[in-house]
Amino acid sequence: MPSVYLDNAATTPVREEVREAMLPYLYGTFGNPSSPHRWGRAAAKALWEARERVAGAIGCLPVEVYFTSGGTEADNLAVVGGCRQLHESEGTPPTVATTVVEHHAVLDAVRRTAGEGDAAAPALELGVTADGELEMDRLTEALEGGPCMASIMWVNNETGMMLPLAEIAGRFAEREGCMLHTDAVQAIGKTDLSLRNLAVDMVSITGHKIYGPKGTGALVVRRGTKVAPLLVGGGQERGLRPGTEDVAGAVGFSFAVDLAEAEREERCATVTALRDRLEREIVRRYPGVTVNAVAAARVGSVTSLHFPDVNTQSIVFGLDMEGIACSGGSACSSGSSGSHVIDALYPGRGGASVRFSLGRDTTDDDISLTLEAVERVMARRS
Repeated sequence: MPSVYLDNAATTPVREEVREAMLPYLYGTFGNPSSPHRWGRAAAKALWEARERVAGAIGCLPVEVYFTSGGTEADNLAVVGGCRQLHESEGTPPTVATTVVEHHAVLDAVRRTAGEGDAAAPALELGVTADGELEMDRLTEALEGGPCMASIMWVNNETGMMLPLAEIAGRFAEREGCMLHTDAVQAIGKTDLSLRNLAVDMVSITGHKIYGPKGTGALVVRRGTKVAPLLVGGGQERGLRPGTEDVAGAVGFSFAVDLAEAEREERCATVTALRDRLEREIVRRYPGVTVNAVAAARVGSVTSLHFPDVNTQSIVFGLDMEGIACSGGSACSSGSSGSHVIDALYPGRGGASVRFSLGRDTTDDDISLTLEAVERVMARRS
């Protein structure tokens, strides 16, 4: 049986360079970075160097990088903390805006925050079309109506669709009492993530999607942007994210970010060619199968294919039995009955949507083996 892993959007293995970078901080240099003695100072130095490494890779300042336990915590801190800060500073609850295709780490945080305290309005959930167009007019109305906290993802985790973040950021420029956050978990290493010229207030990234350790990530907060902390009890991460830092995790995360950005252009060209072959062959072989969001701008590492008159789980489980790892959508929603992203893009449409996500280890032979496995799974249904 072949063994082909095409679920890299769910998670990736820790690469060797990252593991080697982490090892000294799991054993020898184990001090608490808040301690004043030599053990603590050595750990603090490693933590700062990790911050500098992340900042250098994505084009921000080291003081703007706040380490978190991953993308979900970073998203929650941005949405909830940003909203609470705006409420306090502006004296009125902000409109809380997002899109219907966000990861639940954002979508659920927005819905909960919009209902906090004396919030004046429910969450504003902007529609997105299958070709990647956002309801910009509704967003502009929200910005003109008073304080606004918006969270709009850079790259969709289920389809690879890229939302028009530069255009969105332009609408936030120079607006008082408004904050823009982006979930860039699926963008890092897949598209140009340079933050030097992008007017975004906060950016979430995580390690385990780019061959770093699980449980690591960061929220980048632009200097001058204030965010209310969600936790209390310590001054770590300049008081925004209290708790003793995971130095080994931060070091591993920083190496993963650096490597992902350094290798991005070459890797993107390779995986895009492989993805295109996978899409082309499946669509050619099976009439009626289409590529979700095919007309939108997309990153090359993810494809979502729609199979009419088929159950998603039957394909995913069938391919698993053939040694092929893929998914029906977000790993965080694997227990749900369907995909809110696909339902939003294609209302009322039945059938199965299957996500294949390629990575640095994906080969042309892997695509051939996957195509053979799909043929066997589909033949069993005929």
